[in-house]
Amino acid sequence: MERLRVGILGAGFVARLHADAWRRVAGIDVELSAVAAAHEERARAFASSAGIGRVLPGAGAVIAAPDVEVVDCCVPNHLHARFALAALAAGKHVVVEKPLTGSFAPRAELNVETMLETAVAQADAIVAAAAEADRRCCYAENWIYAPPITKANALLAEAGGAILRIQGEESHSGTHSEPNKHWATAGGGALLGKGCHPLGAALFLKREEGLRRDGRAITPSTVIADTHTLTALPGFAARPTPMRTGYEDVEDFGLLVCTFSDGTVAEIVGADTTLGGVRNRLTAFATNAVVEANLNPNSAVRAYAPDADALANAYLSEKLETHAGWSQPSPDEDWMQGYHAEMQDFANAIVHGRAPRSDARLGRDVVAVVYGAYVAAASGRRVDLSRWFPAGA
Repeated sequence: MERLRVGILGAGFVARLHADAWRRVAGIDVELSAVAAAHEERARAFASSAGIGRVLPGAGAVIAAPDVEVVDCCVPNHLHARFALAALAAGKHVVVEKPLTGSFAPRAELNVETMLETAVAQADAIVAAAAEADRRCCYAENWIYAPPITKANALLAEAGGAILRIQGEESHSGTHSEPNKHWATAGGGALLGKGCHPLGAALFLKREEGLRRDGRAITPSTVIADTHTLTALPGFAARPTPMRTGYEDVEDFGLLVCTFSDGTVAEIVGADTTLGGVRNRLTAFATNAVVEANLNPNSAVRAYAPDADALANAYLSEKLETHAGWSQPSPDEDWMQGYHAEMQDFANAIVHGRAPRSDARLGRDVVAVVYGAYVAAASGRRVDLSRWFPAGA
């Protein structure tokens, strides 16, 4: 059996998701060799719970470790490019969480036009470094691997029609992560951190459609957008709510409309202002079919509790504010979100020397559209993306 040795950077929520998914890879012996995190005590607790071989003193030590073949970057957004480029330079394969990269500084110090330029340039540098090193750069966009999206793509391929419109949303009641509340560490707010998921899926579906039709990807052409910090409104502060607050300079709601090179559109929403648990949904409207993909909530299981105590210790679904009343617990939330299939594809791609389904180029394209959307929101105009998506490229 082929063997793959993985080093993880970070010891938070995403690192735990990735570690569990790596352990479920079939047909390849995946060893979680090492971990490093900003807080050593968290790294040690994580290593103990996840069965990781050892704790190393920092990211550099993991990247340099001779027995680490893959560096899995589960760190705050502003560190993605730094660690990914260092790992690729060291001859390691990398897994990079979303977003691939961005533009990082206090928002008041950033010019939106420059922000777009620097973010895409950084993303292009990662794509180029992976190609030069002949190593896989796997972009951890789990939506691409989620069974509902996989099935939607298969149904759309069978129907054979043109996808005219895509509606996608990821939203919930607010981030737990402090770095995600500051542009200097997050690179953006809900549109980047949440909207990147349905946007990545939309770009994937349109790419697949184009490749099926004439062997060329259908790519983004223009974008318009609007962003807001709804939790900063006077009316919000006057009313009690379980929504999380404290966003320094990032938006908690964003909407973009991306027009593609064939004239079709994708409407994407990302929000930290939605109660009732995570909403991960995408609908594709084609010329001869409509396909709805509900990652969550979905109705495979429904549960009712007259008060929160009855199911107090049960895991129901991510970001659910109360366990009272009706809920829709996912039978296996991580599987439904695509994490297991994602790591299986990454492991196979690395071992067999092929491109992963979700690669650095997809992450780069998401960055280009979202930062184009930030320019559109700030300027109130439609932004031409053709410079970053030239015809025939």
